Amino acid sequence: MESIASDYLPILVFLALAIGLGIVLMAAALVVAVRNPDPEKVSAYECGFNAFDDARMKFDVRFYLVAILFIIFDLEVAFLFPWAVAFKDVGIVGFWSMMVFLAVLTIGFAYEWKKGALEWE
Repeated sequence: MESIASDYLPILVFLALAIGLGIVLMAAALVVAVRNPDPEKVSAYECGFNAFDDARMKFDVRFYLVAILFIIFDLEVAFLFPWAVAFKDVGIVGFWSMMVFLAVLTIGFAYEWKKGALEWE
């Protein structure tokens, strides 16, 4: 029985520390949080519409389109890093696979640019 307790003791200590730290951080957020933000803080600086308006209001979807396109291209470019690290091990098949991937990425980018998806008026 002592063996089982000594095996699980580090897990219990870690769990107690995690719960304690979580409680301390939530309490600190309640104590330190700003109660009266200034108008600049709650202004429409990022999403394009007021933060406290009606949920059924019409809004411009261009912001979301540009954000999604950025995420897609950012994630696709992130695939280049592991490929570059293992470049000498992937061989000719890995090289041409990446060239096809980059060609599809470039064609998609050119298509979006031609359609005007990246234009902000």
